[in-house]
Amino acid sequence: ATALLALLVATAYAQLRTLPAQAKLGKIRHVQEMIVQIDGKLARLSRGARVRDAHNRSLVPAAIPAGSVVKYTLNAQGEVSAVWILSAQEARQ
Repeated sequence: ATALLALLVATAYAQLRTLPAQAKLGKIRHVQEMIVQIDGKLARLSRGARVRDAHNRSLVPAAIPAGSVVKYTLNAQGEVSAVWILSAQEARQ
């Protein structure tokens, strides 16, 4: 019963996460410090960039799992300002 409840709560929580319409899709890996690689291209994370895992928890850039499917946004300077690691369900959408 507890496992079922946890599954229902996790499913409901995942459905509540809304990503910006302008967010781009890509595959990411952390390179060093504030540098990531998205779809094979190097990009700099902006100051204060937010990285969220599939459960919407905050991550430091070095903790980004290599090859994660993400949605991300860029700021006016072309730096990555926000990254959302997608759950398997979000990646299929």
